[in-house]
This record gives sequence, C-alpha cells and structure tokens, in this order.
Amino acid sequence: MWILHSPATPEAGAFTFRVSPGAIKTIGRAIRADFIVDAALVSRFHCRLSAARDGRLKVEDLGSTNGTFVNDRRVQHAALVPGDRLRVGRVELVVSHSTSPEAEPESIDEYDDVDELTAD
Repeated sequence: MWILHSPATPEAGAFTFRVSPGAIKTIGRAIRADFIVDAALVSRFHCRLSAARDGRLKVEDLGSTNGTFVNDRRVQHAALVPGDRLRVGRVELVVSHSTSPEAEPESIDEYDDVDELTAD
C-alpha cells in the first residue's frame, strides 16, 4: 500500500492518503475527487495517482492551472518512489510504501480506500 502524508499546515491541516495496489485516485478540491485537498492553488481535479499491481506508483497532472510537482520539479507525469515529495498547490505530500498496517502514519484527516477504481 502506498501512503502519501503531509504535516499539518495552518491553511489545510494534515493529510494522509492511502492507495492500494490496482487503485486509481484523483486529488483535487472538487467534492467528487477521491482525495479532497481544499487549499489554495489546488485545481478541482488536480492530478491522478495510479498504483499498479506490480508495486509501481505513478502521478499524472490533469491539466491543473498551477502544476503538479515532484521533488520541486514540475511534471506532466512521473513515477513515484518512497521519499519523493509530491506537491499540489501549497500542500506537500511525502510518499512512502507500507506492507504492514503498523508502519502507516497516523493523522487527523485520514482517508481510507473505500471505493476502489481498478484499471481493466
């Protein structure tokens, strides 16, 4: 399971997002986004995370106004690895990978995968 975690900020609070193998999730301000980040400079549907069953995690910008950044570099799409920093708007998420529930960080705002979309 992939985990994206941000420390608490005065503007947006703290976030912890979990992405299971095979899942496709969107990040954005819209109520229909899978992971909602209601913060300045975040587009309604900002980017998409795709977790392949073979363990890879990819991010794709969805035409956001202010861009998607990985390790301070603006990207259209990129492969993510543990330790990478994914930034949407002013929110920076640190990427980690866990194989056990005990290794997962705790946070105030925690979003678990309830409705998982899979690529066919």
